[in-house]
Amino acid sequence: MTYSAKQIDSAHFDVTIIGAGINGVGLFRELALQGLNVLLIDKGDICTGASAAPSRLIHGGIKYLETGEFRLVAQSTLERNLLLRNAPHVVKPLPTIIPIHSWFGGILPSIKRFCGLKTKLADRGIAITEVGMQIYDYLGRRARVMPRHTLSFGRSVRRDWPHMTRKVIATGRYYDAAITQPERLGFECVEDALRLSLGCAVRTYTRVTSFHEGAMTLRDDITGQVEHVHTDLVVNAGGAWIDQVNAEIGLSTRYIGGTKGSHLVMRHPELLRELNGQMVYFGTADGRICLAYPFMNHVLIGSTDIPCKDADKAICSQEEQSYMLAMLQGLFPGFRFSDSDVVYRYCGVRPLPATRTDDPGEISRDHIIHTDYAGTTPVLSLVGGKWTTFRGLAEETADKVLGLLHRKRTRSSRERAIGGGVGYPGQKSRNAYIRHLAEMQGLPLARATLLFERYGTTAERVAAFCARTPDQALTSLPDYTRNEIQYLTKEELVRKAADLLFRRTPIALSGEISRAVVEEVCAIMAPALGWTEAICASEIDSAWRIAVEQHGVSDSTAGDAAS
Repeated sequence: MTYSAKQIDSAHFDVTIIGAGINGVGLFRELALQGLNVLLIDKGDICTGASAAPSRLIHGGIKYLETGEFRLVAQSTLERNLLLRNAPHVVKPLPTIIPIHSWFGGILPSIKRFCGLKTKLADRGIAITEVGMQIYDYLGRRARVMPRHTLSFGRSVRRDWPHMTRKVIATGRYYDAAITQPERLGFECVEDALRLSLGCAVRTYTRVTSFHEGAMTLRDDITGQVEHVHTDLVVNAGGAWIDQVNAEIGLSTRYIGGTKGSHLVMRHPELLRELNGQMVYFGTADGRICLAYPFMNHVLIGSTDIPCKDADKAICSQEEQSYMLAMLQGLFPGFRFSDSDVVYRYCGVRPLPATRTDDPGEISRDHIIHTDYAGTTPVLSLVGGKWTTFRGLAEETADKVLGLLHRKRTRSSRERAIGGGVGYPGQKSRNAYIRHLAEMQGLPLARATLLFERYGTTAERVAAFCARTPDQALTSLPDYTRNEIQYLTKEELVRKAADLLFRRTPIALSGEISRAVVEEVCAIMAPALGWTEAICASEIDSAWRIAVEQHGVSDSTAGDAAS
């Protein structure tokens, strides 16, 4: 799977997908499953942009009930249930708690929102919450894998949430899911596609420099290599950059009105203990919804929703960080939160449809597929969508593509496991699987467990590679080994240090990145990628600059997080 620079000059592809975010890679896998020859290109790595910056929830979207988007909720809950089965290595059930402040609050605003009228909904009382959870359970009945909702009152609330504001009189509990490493799942979709169809190809860090009647010229930003391909159909999955991509191929569109969403990863052991494996999903005084849940031994906090015109310049601002900490403080006055608790922050621009509303929260999270023609070549633009529904969107788009190309669907992805979810053991056989993995590769049980938790059943391949030659733990990051880093570099389409540190692994996201980690990882990557000393030094500087400037990391916070 090492990235290949082999020429595809004058090659013909049935479909070219521009954009390797989750919409693009999901469709890449879906079309490969139908036997089509597909080219996937991106100006960056796989699953950068908004696809690397979600709330990391796989959820039905209970709040969409307030705007009457029942079809979206029904689709989302179904896809959530399917992902719990098809990607159990990265998608896990997440009990979710809704703090409730009144019995009948929010009834009138809820009716107004349901009727499409503008209103702020800052209070959702017991009555509204119970009705919403009843509907949510009903819409999520297909392929159900989790329990139904419950309500708690009075003393049980105080017992479970001693540091929560006394204004909370009850809590509702329902189940959604979280995805620990969406970036890895995105890569696994690409890997699946390449294994399914020998006619598929991937080009990262590559741009379209010209396009005319299906003839496309590509330029690799790293090597400068130029390639020429022909394609029968183009799918623009450029996310927040969709209109820019369309302009590059000769179309003038205004489909995107993106909003910036930022999140914090916070070190707070006391809050982590009180959450007890659950997410708190709470409304704020300004009518927004915020969340906090356990994430990689820290707490993930989100999110903001701010109109953004330039996705390339989007970062989580200090103002956004202060806002999220203040909202959390209002819910948990018994704790103290400060900037020093934040070990990592990130943001992305949601590819939402252009709209005239001045309230980003009112913009639908449903998807739209636009059809245009660049000359005689069909161009489909994928607007909206979310991680939860990526497979459903891919299936719908693939059917549209197949119709335009006069081809027929041959297989379904609905019950097809992804990547490390293939052959994933059930809870009862998990320990036996890990013991067998340890015995087969001569690993300590703790090491086999860690690889399984990190890669799912792909751990078999990682462990086998690591066992080929003597291995040793990294000095700066003992949970990883030199051979493991080499495997990821050689086998997972890695081209830059940031690909491995920020996306193929959770090293950065878990708050473990430091300058020393970057230097040691790059030294291991260099021989496999043919880096000179100058390139290696540049990669170190580039990756560390991303950590500091885009994610608020410093060596002091990284050190504290690791300790």
